[in-house]
Amino acid sequence: MTKKTTAFERQKWPARAVVTAGMPYGNKPLHFGHIAGVFVPADCYARFLRDRIGEENVRFISGTDCFGSPIDEGYRKLVEAGQFDGTISEYVQRNHDAQKATLDAYDISLSIYEGSGIGRAGERQQEVSENLIRRLHENGWLHKRSTLQFFDAEAGIYLNGRQVTGRCPVQGCKSDQGYADECSLGHSYAPEDLIAPKSTVTGTVPEMRPVDNWYFDLPAFRDFLIEHVKSLEADPNIRSIVPQTCAEFLGAPIIYVKNDERELFEGVSAQLPAHVVREPEAGKASFEVEFESIDARDDARDVLRRAGLRFRTGKALVPFRITGNIEWGVKAPVIDGVEGLTVWCWPESLWAPISFTMAANDGLGLSEDSWRDFWCDEDAEVYQFIGQDNLYFYGVVQPALWEALRPGEIFSHDATDRPLRQTRLIANYHVLLGNKKASSSGAVKPPTADELLEHYTAAQLRAHFLALGLDQKSVGFKPKAFDPDESVRNDTRVADPALKESKLLSNVFNRLARSVLYEAKRNFDCKIPMCAPTPAVVERALRTLGDYDRIMKKAELHSIMSLMDEFIRFANKTWADGISAAEESEDANARRQVLADAAYLLWICTLLMHPVVPAGCEDICEKLDFDPKTFFSWEHEFASLAELAIEPDEPAVLPDGRQHVVQELPPRYDFF
Repeated sequence: MTKKTTAFERQKWPARAVVTAGMPYGNKPLHFGHIAGVFVPADCYARFLRDRIGEENVRFISGTDCFGSPIDEGYRKLVEAGQFDGTISEYVQRNHDAQKATLDAYDISLSIYEGSGIGRAGERQQEVSENLIRRLHENGWLHKRSTLQFFDAEAGIYLNGRQVTGRCPVQGCKSDQGYADECSLGHSYAPEDLIAPKSTVTGTVPEMRPVDNWYFDLPAFRDFLIEHVKSLEADPNIRSIVPQTCAEFLGAPIIYVKNDERELFEGVSAQLPAHVVREPEAGKASFEVEFESIDARDDARDVLRRAGLRFRTGKALVPFRITGNIEWGVKAPVIDGVEGLTVWCWPESLWAPISFTMAANDGLGLSEDSWRDFWCDEDAEVYQFIGQDNLYFYGVVQPALWEALRPGEIFSHDATDRPLRQTRLIANYHVLLGNKKASSSGAVKPPTADELLEHYTAAQLRAHFLALGLDQKSVGFKPKAFDPDESVRNDTRVADPALKESKLLSNVFNRLARSVLYEAKRNFDCKIPMCAPTPAVVERALRTLGDYDRIMKKAELHSIMSLMDEFIRFANKTWADGISAAEESEDANARRQVLADAAYLLWICTLLMHPVVPAGCEDICEKLDFDPKTFFSWEHEFASLAELAIEPDEPAVLPDGRQHVVQELPPRYDFF
């Protein structure tokens, strides 16, 4: 294989990489948002990295989130309705198997897909959770707190997560769904602040009872997080939504009090901890009361509540709960005699990708510490694809947790010179159904990912989802097959927005591949000449390779689709114009050169579209009869297709007379 060239500017990539795709809850099948917003973009990036730095150097990680109240609640409802009679483990396994089948149908190429309670990944997750929590405690960042928790007196159980519903108490939040201690938009708050709570188990208003749990001292990392966000703001490859959203949680602790409560507030203000009052801006219904610490704010909140004032809290760093009282969960270690706790599903989902990397490496027979080559080394990078709603957890809590593990690391035998490195967050905006946010728990029910495949191919949907531009803004997915207006669905004159990109695949890319192979069959005895491509063709290809590499560095996948639309059309036009001129002039040498140019361009197009539509591209590679490992590698000069046909004992440049034999393509064959 030839050495890399400097003919185009190549980006610096890590030697090893982990790509994560979140963790779907184990209580339901995947809807289109899971696929469009996370899995397809993550898969595209993972496939690119495999081609770019080598398959052995990439781990693409995900798995079912097996624990937590959404799973417990979903299982309870099905059992009560007589629709399921197995154990909760069997319920999760059933959903996991369905999720895995869906991911396979969309060509999602995960290194591992097990779960936080399934397979080797589940075993590793229990091990990592116990060790990591102990290390946090040994480093002084875990504190036992007696806090109020919802208790359903009628059912006789403590309630967690989505077993309680109400309205989010955070000032300015527009979520219509608040749960026990976080809302659907990711805002965290004290359970006692939830407005109008109701138990989903019995429909009654729950009581508040004190319980002991372990909390991570997140407020202590405010200064660190402020500097961390500044570094994100300065990085041109980080999407602006990441530092913008994270910074929202780093303000001072504030309480917002209604203006018409001012007199009552003044009557109790002397009882409050030290504070500063800020008068309301014009048109605002509340004034601000700022405190020095979150504990001071919480003390003030109790005073105001006893006085009967109406108020809301602002976004701020609060102690982050690590454990809970729900029975179905990863078992928490016994520390200071506190027994019977499980790990809250959110913190354990943050370190689950580490556990899954360990499990994936176990399956490859690698060493016990090989996971650290991916998570700790300076020449490694972790790319985490997430939805914008989860930025609080991944962009605020996770960086603080990783920092808190210094210097002890997760395991007692770990070396202190390789701490966990901060990950790169690639956050997408919402994918809407039409012009409304779709949620399986909301009023607008999205189609499942499987239902979409009844109307579209995986390649069509992958190309469309990547072109939506979710890295820029929330975008509507408008498949004609699911249009609520029946007249639109049945009107053949109405174009299907979901098929916009498929025309590039079926009409242009497909035509280029067929043209090359049919021309080789008709006039060259199923052989492609290995002569040097026209310099202008090579120059355009190299420029596109450089642009592609640069765009991938920023993970702007919609720009990749725009770039490839332009380049594939250029390649197809180069073929069409060239073969037309060669036929008109009856010039055999011109015909030979046109085929060499088109075959070279087809190689570049197929390499660059491989992360987008892998199955069709791999089919093209097979019909061209090249080794996929070589064909889909970036370790070339990209000066000629001859680079793919060079044997180890041959010179770096083949003579112009050399030809490469391809497979005979059947008539009317379609790659897409």
